[in-house]
Amino acid sequence: MEKIALQYARFLTREVPVGNIPMGGFNPIRIQSMTTTDTMDTKGTVEQTIRMVNSGCEYVRITAPSMKEAENLRNIKKELRFRGYDVPLVADIHFTPNAAETAARIVEKVRVNPGNYADKKRFKNIIYTGLAYQAELERIYKKFTPLVKICKEYGTAMRIGTNHGSLSDRIMSQYGDTPRGMVESAMEFIRMCEDQNYYNLVISMKASNTQVMVQAYRLLVATMIKEGMNYPLHLGVTEAGDGEDGRIKSAVGIGTLLEDGLGDTIRVSLTEDPEFEAPVAKALADRYQRRSQLQVEAAGQLEIEKEHILVKDLPYTLFTYNRRQTLPVQHIGGNSHPIVMLDVAAQNLKDPYFLTAAGYKYDALLDKYNMADQACDLVYLADALPSFSFPGNLKQIYNYHTWLGLKDKTNCHPLINLADNTVELVKDPSLNIFSVETAAFNSEAAALQIEQIKLLPSNAVLLLKTEAINGMAAQRAFFIALLNAEIKIPVIIKGSYPLLNTDDLMLYAATDLGALLTDGFGDGVWIDAPMVKLPLINATSFGILQATRTRISKAEYISCPSCGRTLFDLQETTQLIRSRTDHLKGIKIGIMGCIVNGPGEMADADYGYVGTGPGKITLYRGKEVYKKNVNTSNALDDLIRLIKDDGKWIEVKKQ
Repeated sequence: MEKIALQYARFLTREVPVGNIPMGGFNPIRIQSMTTTDTMDTKGTVEQTIRMVNSGCEYVRITAPSMKEAENLRNIKKELRFRGYDVPLVADIHFTPNAAETAARIVEKVRVNPGNYADKKRFKNIIYTGLAYQAELERIYKKFTPLVKICKEYGTAMRIGTNHGSLSDRIMSQYGDTPRGMVESAMEFIRMCEDQNYYNLVISMKASNTQVMVQAYRLLVATMIKEGMNYPLHLGVTEAGDGEDGRIKSAVGIGTLLEDGLGDTIRVSLTEDPEFEAPVAKALADRYQRRSQLQVEAAGQLEIEKEHILVKDLPYTLFTYNRRQTLPVQHIGGNSHPIVMLDVAAQNLKDPYFLTAAGYKYDALLDKYNMADQACDLVYLADALPSFSFPGNLKQIYNYHTWLGLKDKTNCHPLINLADNTVELVKDPSLNIFSVETAAFNSEAAALQIEQIKLLPSNAVLLLKTEAINGMAAQRAFFIALLNAEIKIPVIIKGSYPLLNTDDLMLYAATDLGALLTDGFGDGVWIDAPMVKLPLINATSFGILQATRTRISKAEYISCPSCGRTLFDLQETTQLIRSRTDHLKGIKIGIMGCIVNGPGEMADADYGYVGTGPGKITLYRGKEVYKKNVNTSNALDDLIRLIKDDGKWIEVKKQ
């Protein structure tokens, strides 16, 4: 068994000074966020920055879309220092090199987007010869060099921040809309910096699609390793949204990479006030601080590098999504979407509430159940027996001896400990779930378990449990063992969180289960969290599947977190759009505060709602403009009319 599959190994990066708070190396994972105020509003920006620092931000990013905002960063910084706050400031730059050059003389770090610093995006396909492409790189080099020289002179750090949605036409034409294109976009700028002996760099590969994001960061690190680089990584999911969805989606993307040992600073992008982002980022980072300390105590740099997952020989790829092939059992595995399993053993089975909480709508007058889009597929009752009939499509799982004693076993199936399995044991003719523990999963235990699994009947499904502190890695080790043994039995992943509250559950479960699903592992999920109410467990389960793009059960909102460029109230608008469209299963709507974030940043969306001026909205169908300069008072109605014209509108059923 691969040692790395069981141990946390942080990718050790170059330390980069950012003001008085260095990043990378053996430093803690840094927390940051971005202001939403108008940068010309010095007082408002200072006040918001102070709230962000007090909430846990170690760096604060401020947009500088033009020269006047870049110059005003001096006033903001001066006032912050006067009030006793020396937090490093980061200037966020798009399209305006002269603003970046001005800001680099003032703040501790500048962020540039290689997709629009010296390039353009007009969704045009351009065919380049080798000489023509090199000429473009030389043009960009000349435009980019002044900023690099200023950063060197003033000791200013730089983030090269690639965004999936704002890749330039040049990169898109050469590499396509791919993680490889994202990586090459950044690497071109990194090489230009190194050519001038400038190394105070931080790199990011952001996307709203968590699969693309994870693949791009992994590919970036693999590429850097080949070229002898180890720059710090800024992690973030763009346009994650708000509320539970935004937190789950952020945790899936960021948490998966943290589990890989990647990430030196985190920004959680929520369509909420920025002071609410830092606590979420800190909760994600804190899980790995102790692991990092243990790693430093136990191993030197060379040993750490040898053990990192990105340099191991694995039986699957880390850079593309391929679901593990399994043979279907009932509706589990094969080509079926991952199922959701819930523990209802502790519920009052005389009260139909527990089924309502599991996604089934109960109508007392008609005395029947109606399945909702987020209705669980399996319920675990342990040894409890209900006093009424279940919906016909809902399968019930019982502990083996309780199941054996049931007179009517219709839709009832046993849960059997793998270690207790024998040939003589009575099996269900259609579905048997065998639980396996991965806490002590080492080479000898793995070999024994694999041999036991090979003896299971063809209608077997595995339930993968773990009590390990580094549980995701232990479960990943199990999947690697199955791949190496060419075993195609479906697997339900169980995450156990006996002491977690609601907020931490969303983040931890999304990290642990989301990381495995992102790698193509898992045919179902079971979140066991006795301290959390059943409706939230059910919603979190479906939210994780939605965020990993493995099962779509609701509308998705790709909404940006707002900044000083935003032209309308994003939080209010997002909630308004959600209130009228959240019943449209599978529809993706991008809600962007300005043209910088749209249409590129919402490249995955079916429809876009983008601020283009005070009180004006441009609507998109995919990447194409549908209607320009729509008054905000009419924009939502026009968006709904567009969805109806495309035949994708569904009327809400009256209850």
